[in-house]
Amino acid sequence: MLFQVGGQGTRPTFFEMAAAQQLPSSLRAALTYSIGVMALRRPILHKVLDYENEFFALLMLVLETHSMRTTDASFSESLYGLRRRTVKLKLKKDALHSSSTDGIQLSGIEKHQRVLSVVFLVVLPYFKSKLHSIYSRERETAVRASLWGPGDESFDDADYLDVAESPVDQTRTSDQDLSSRERILQGAKKIIAACYPWIHTGHEGLTFAYQTLYLLDATGFYSLGLHALGIQVGRATGQELMDASSRISRMRSRERERLRGPPWLKKLQGALLSCMYAALDYSQTGLIAAVFVFKMMEWWYQSAEERMSAPTIYPPPPPPPAPKAAKEGIPLPSDRTVCPLCSERRANPSVVTVSGFVFCYGCIFKYVSQYKLCPVTLIPAEVEDIRRLFHDM
Repeated sequence: MLFQVGGQGTRPTFFEMAAAQQLPSSLRAALTYSIGVMALRRPILHKVLDYENEFFALLMLVLETHSMRTTDASFSESLYGLRRRTVKLKLKKDALHSSSTDGIQLSGIEKHQRVLSVVFLVVLPYFKSKLHSIYSRERETAVRASLWGPGDESFDDADYLDVAESPVDQTRTSDQDLSSRERILQGAKKIIAACYPWIHTGHEGLTFAYQTLYLLDATGFYSLGLHALGIQVGRATGQELMDASSRISRMRSRERERLRGPPWLKKLQGALLSCMYAALDYSQTGLIAAVFVFKMMEWWYQSAEERMSAPTIYPPPPPPPAPKAAKEGIPLPSDRTVCPLCSERRANPSVVTVSGFVFCYGCIFKYVSQYKLCPVTLIPAEVEDIRRLFHDM
């Protein structure tokens, strides 16, 4: 499947390279959306979404490895009829007066370049996505602290609702209680959060510089990774396409010849290999169709103006602290299970929602009906603000 987008010679146009580079991100969005829709009926698929980075990296590792072995190109480049070639430079005395293509020889890529290409295409983007996730979490924590405070203020136990301690309170531990491993992890996360913006800015700046130079025909390398590997991307010739087909046939024949075992086992292994080859051959068309359908649905249901005008979603604010006990109010007993009104163990415990303190139902009902106040905080209250508790500590 070839997509020629103009241009002359074997050098791809800027738009071909940009389309090939953007294809994996579109493929990831399409797969994530599809799995999310299927997870509505099959909740077990939510496990895949929980490990989205690992799942997509594994999928791309299989596709990129197979594509590099068979076509000397990445998965997306092979779909656009592009091939990777090793650049060999020959210095000349009149190199300053020669054109940019003089002294350059292109040949097929070597084995170590295929391996490093897979690393640049799969492993490095995976680590970058993990670093971005850590940075996003740390940034969200910093936004919370800047908007609502650090959240480590401690209040008197008597000011809280008289129930079991909430999970949020249980997870708030001081730095002294953290183990050395957790301290190292927290320090590493803080370092990543501080360094990631600079790393990301540098990477994006170099990417923009290389793409601009490629667009202006000032360099033959589209990205820093290709330059580091000494590889240029070019259009595949008819002979290269024929060679790729014959290479695939020879590779599959050799793999079938390596099968060992009884005849029935060889037939079973051969059938499995045939199924695997067919899945890899038809995966390109299927994945491209998935990307096309996803992009059409994205364009149909949401315009660019709506995405740009969408409001920024901030983290929810923490709950406000419980009211303090008033000096003129009824004092709180030392025993948390005793009703402040009758000074006996609570019967039918009920809470006043405006303050969070717990009393006997009969005691608080009479007090609120007569005084219209919470007896501890003296906050105005009504009978409708009394709620029965079914768990009392």
